Amino acid sequence: MSVSTFSFPTKILFGPGVISSLSEQLAAMGVSKPLLVSDTGLARTLVFERVRSLIPHCMVFTAVDPNPTEKNVLDGAEFYVQHDCDGIVGLGGGSPIDAAKAIRLKINHPLPLADYDDLIDGWKQITTDLPPFIAVPTTAGTGSEVGRSTVITLAATNRKTVIFSPHLIPSPAIVDPELTLDLPPHVTAGTGMDAFTHNVEAYLSKGFHPICDSIALGGAKLANDNLPRVIANPHDVDARGNMLISSMMGAIAFQKGLGVTHSLAHPLSSEFAVHHGTANAVLLPFVLEFNRPVSASRLDDLRRHLGVGDMTDRVRELNRTCGIRPRLRDYGVPAESLPSLAEKAFEDGCHQLNPRPCTREDLLALYMQAY
Repeated sequence: MSVSTFSFPTKILFGPGVISSLSEQLAAMGVSKPLLVSDTGLARTLVFERVRSLIPHCMVFTAVDPNPTEKNVLDGAEFYVQHDCDGIVGLGGGSPIDAAKAIRLKINHPLPLADYDDLIDGWKQITTDLPPFIAVPTTAGTGSEVGRSTVITLAATNRKTVIFSPHLIPSPAIVDPELTLDLPPHVTAGTGMDAFTHNVEAYLSKGFHPICDSIALGGAKLANDNLPRVIANPHDVDARGNMLISSMMGAIAFQKGLGVTHSLAHPLSSEFAVHHGTANAVLLPFVLEFNRPVSASRLDDLRRHLGVGDMTDRVRELNRTCGIRPRLRDYGVPAESLPSLAEKAFEDGCHQLNPRPCTREDLLALYMQAY
């Protein structure tokens, strides 16, 4: 048995109405002029106005794409400096919170974002010299509010790039189910399947982390039981809360690693703007079958823990319940793009911890099966 290091440091404030503590938390951190990072869609909602009203002296930056880009980050960092901000609040789904993490990084870290790429051990360049940061999720999907990574599409490669460091973890995360009650159905579906996929892939990944394994099993169970509930009744606050917990558990668990589903999903988002969670949902059944020869016992663990007959069948059932169409062609992905997508997927680091090793040919075959 090898030596391993385990860490779960995130402070989480959770529960209906807990968002009311935001100004108090900022004051405790010495923040008087925060930069509120969100996106243009959320900025038009009552949720945004509710949060902004709690911090009337904030500056607002909403130029964040659905898949955040290097330009979003650099523009946000420049905005922060220009307006003499002294802390950051990330409000929204995974995209604004990831963008907020990267903006935070750039305030006192002058190297190009590419130099912090996890694939080249860029985490070694990241120090504790970061502004205060609070994450406020409005979706139950990525769990970025408790994660130690951010995913940004870099200009030079047009590739989703993972930047990783324990120093990037928000503190605290303010997680209020009331902020998710009025999500559009397709966002609830895509983000919910994202949380489910994170937990499943983390459990199957070949990294050694028995604590994360148990968290992943629990998170998958919560998503399996509660996603159909929120689809049927979007204002079920208990089920919404359980989905937020599942999302956080998935993000904690995938510090162990993810798998080939994510390597396949990332270029679909950067190249064709397919929602990340939706891409995961479409691809996951095919990946589970690809992994079955080496993951049969773990798939059986998942099946028993969820109380279902077969994991692949259950994923397809959840997708139908959520109204997620089953094929890549349903999302405007052209067939002729599959070989170039496979090249980009092979460059993505997530498949390196997949339980079954993947070649470029394997990745192309999986795209073709899902097409």
